[in-house]
Amino acid sequence: MVSAILYQLTRCLSTEEIKESGFDTYFVDHTTGIYPQAASGMPFSAATIASTGNPISDLNEDLAAEQKARLTYDNILLLADDPDVREPIKFLRARELAHYQRFGEALRLTIDTLDSKNFYAFNPSFTPKKR
Repeated sequence: MVSAILYQLTRCLSTEEIKESGFDTYFVDHTTGIYPQAASGMPFSAATIASTGNPISDLNEDLAAEQKARLTYDNILLLADDPDVREPIKFLRARELAHYQRFGEALRLTIDTLDSKNFYAFNPSFTPKKR
């Protein structure tokens, strides 16, 4: 959805508008095509997807990702005044909130299932037994 919004905002830019907006360096490499990158210019990398195979770690990572996405949408809403941008971003932000709640519920269920008396919530099956 964000890529579609970016495309709609950039598809009819004139050469002058491209230069004046500072969009020219991006335009040289990608024209108005969507290239997944952070606002800083850092391209997307699969290395940003953290997975350990440990359900506690991975669910915490999922919770953090949802909060980071929500913050990004909050920041876009602070900067954007176009209703055609704001409305889909508000939808995406609400979706991040729902995802965060579901991941939180999954984390609670996982911790309770692993060992409800274990403060550190580790999975005993991964811990070597004493000999």
